[in-house]
Amino acid sequence: MVNLIYAATLAFVICLITGPIMINWFRKLEFGQQIRTLGPQRHLEKAGIPTMGGVIIILSVIISSLVFAEINMKVMLALFVTVAYGFLGLLDDSIKIIANRSLGLRAWQKITGQILVALLLAVVVLGKLNLGTEVLIPFLDATIDLGILYIPFIILVVIGTSNAVNLTDGLDGLAAGVTIIVTITYTYMILQFGEYDLAIFTTAIAGACLGFSWFNTHPAQVFMGDTGSLALGGALASIAVLTRTQFFLLIIGGVYVVEALSVMIQVSSYKLTGKRVFKMSPIHHHFELKGWKESKIVVRFWILATLLSLIGLLGLA
Repeated sequence: MVNLIYAATLAFVICLITGPIMINWFRKLEFGQQIRTLGPQRHLEKAGIPTMGGVIIILSVIISSLVFAEINMKVMLALFVTVAYGFLGLLDDSIKIIANRSLGLRAWQKITGQILVALLLAVVVLGKLNLGTEVLIPFLDATIDLGILYIPFIILVVIGTSNAVNLTDGLDGLAAGVTIIVTITYTYMILQFGEYDLAIFTTAIAGACLGFSWFNTHPAQVFMGDTGSLALGGALASIAVLTRTQFFLLIIGGVYVVEALSVMIQVSSYKLTGKRVFKMSPIHHHFELKGWKESKIVVRFWILATLLSLIGLLGLA
């Protein structure tokens, strides 16, 4: 059990050490954040703040996991999905910076890459790990066999989670803080399944996000960018797939779900009726435009994430 603490601590320390170095490097290269003019006006002051800080998180997670976890197929798969999605985010962030615009990869390019990685995960889980096509159902102490729907379901879970975390990353400290809560919760849960090495991976993520938060809390010195948010989403989704807890992730990661749903509702409503349900989506921007302070929104979303995590843990009973 002590390795769990060591993994989190090492990831945290790596972030604290590499953070200032990477931030200064990003500033020299002028890797600054591009801000949408349609967003909240106070976000315009964040223009130019270094982005791609997710590199710090990914590096910390990789090193900590390799040092303290037994390198088995499950750990390697989780690391692969994390790095692959982080690379997609890195490409996206790089294009934004080079082209000096708020949009990076084309939607079809990003989705194609996400599908290929998710498909590979599903195939290896079925072909090499033989985990089967059953998924655990919270609160019922039962499983559901998805059969031929399993692979499409996995692709949906991985893509949906990565993009939902990406949407959540819109305020200083929001995505990192919620992810700390979610990964700590997952650590406890998967320890009940005997997945010790995957638990080391999740504690490494928690430690890395905690270290990153040192520089990302309001006012942020660096943003994780798509590099970090897509990587974290991929990491969480891979853990859910490898432990067959995809439906638990819907509850424990409920903040991500709400953020994604707010965008879907907003877009659908506007296309069908020409009217918006929220002042702006994702929903954290709605509260900003209602006059809530950024720090208040972030802390309240952390509280919501904690409550949802506790509900998710009750589902184990």
